[in-house]
Amino acid sequence: MSIPDWTSHFPGLRKLEPSIGRPLVENSKVVKLAAGTRIFGPGQSPEAYLLLLDGTVRVQQVSETGREIVLYRVSAGESCALTTACLMGYEEYQAEGVAETDVQAVAIPRTTFDELIARSAEFRRFVFTAFSMRVTNLFKIIDEVAFSRVDIRLAQKLLELADSQGRVALTHQQLASELGTAREVISRQLHEFQRRNWISATRGEISLVSIKDLQKLAGAP
Repeated sequence: MSIPDWTSHFPGLRKLEPSIGRPLVENSKVVKLAAGTRIFGPGQSPEAYLLLLDGTVRVQQVSETGREIVLYRVSAGESCALTTACLMGYEEYQAEGVAETDVQAVAIPRTTFDELIARSAEFRRFVFTAFSMRVTNLFKIIDEVAFSRVDIRLAQKLLELADSQGRVALTHQQLASELGTAREVISRQLHEFQRRNWISATRGEISLVSIKDLQKLAGAP
């Protein structure tokens, strides 16, 4: 069997035998989703295992009061851990996934996913390896939210999200969602950063003035 182009994004799939790879390719479909599309949400059951080819999907939890926390992002070459867990446990989603950018993905139907999980050790290894890596990262996020200082985490997040010009195009509320805290906490901390002349802020955008000082804080124990 000739290997389709999309499988090159996922090295673990190259080891599949033709008897496994053929139904995987034949039954799967490449889908395109526009930025802002709500891919799944609480109460829905997953219909397919998604492998991202291009773009970014944000997975977030929204409370009854509307407060959001970003759990993780799925990027090209990755799968969604929550979708994997719901497929394997026949559970409904408890969080939502939103296309942050235009997205291209491979959708593997539930029936094909179930069949290949049962038949192929290599496919199981591919799925479970990706799943375990994401779960490990989630525990790191929980540890950061529970035990790390907000100022350090905010400095790290600003450095992570800044573009080549040192600009972060996010509101205070969006940053609060990224860090799993309240908008008021982020606003106070950004005001302190601005007082120290580390950043300058306008509506909906933050410019990093002293990257060196932010890096020093971000690396603090």
